[in-house]
Amino acid sequence: MLRKIGSLIIVTVFLACGTTKKMNFPVWQGGVAHTGTEFYQTVAASKWRERDSLAKIEILSGNIPSFLRKFVRVHSSITDSSTGKLINAYYFVAPDYLSLGTDDDWSRIPLTPMAAQVIADSFHCFLPTRKMVNDIYEQATVKLAPVPMYAFRDSSVTMWQHHLIVEGQRKGRKGLIAGIKKDVVLSGKLTRDTKPDHEAIYGWHKLDGKPIQPLYTGHINWWVDYSHGIRLVYRTIWVNGKAMDYTAVFKDPVLQKLLCDEEWCDFLHY
Repeated sequence: MLRKIGSLIIVTVFLACGTTKKMNFPVWQGGVAHTGTEFYQTVAASKWRERDSLAKIEILSGNIPSFLRKFVRVHSSITDSSTGKLINAYYFVAPDYLSLGTDDDWSRIPLTPMAAQVIADSFHCFLPTRKMVNDIYEQATVKLAPVPMYAFRDSSVTMWQHHLIVEGQRKGRKGLIAGIKKDVVLSGKLTRDTKPDHEAIYGWHKLDGKPIQPLYTGHINWWVDYSHGIRLVYRTIWVNGKAMDYTAVFKDPVLQKLLCDEEWCDFLHY
């Protein structure tokens, strides 16, 4: 698929690639860790701040299911129309949204962008952009239809119920999954629209490939609901075989289009 942005022709590459990267996440060294069920029982009546705090402690201490420790390769290519040269790149993403618990009992945990950024930085990762969310969806092996919920959207109970619904849809299928959450994303709109205390969300693709959620920065940054998900991306990007930090890619006026389809791509953090 070809898309033109300014002087660049964007080429979205559909490649089946089984290459993975084992992440060097911490291994749980404490006592008995919370399972997914136990975590949501503990935070059933909690608001965002308490839920964020406990989730950060557990995840940063290594309470992460083993399947999330093996990231999946995603490809991106552009043709620089000023030179006619094709630029190929790939990066590694978590196969599912940030979760905690055991392999037998785990749960996806919606978080604020502040908590997500702390975890991403600690794990040498970053959050995706709108373009990256699209590329991840296009290359996902497990695509599920979104399941909207309408009552008590920001409650921990609803978050747990939604996780169970997604697992009922998934039916044990493995691989890069997409279509189940809106991503908390990096976006230049937060800077351009002068919204430093807001968050950017995007995605929740339907089976026809169209996202339910356009790029949106209307929520205050502490708003978290059941539909939000945190997708970690390993911070090293391989561009034409050369390893580059994602910050260097964002700063390059040509290479940034591998990861970003906005006018303002010189953003790095929440």
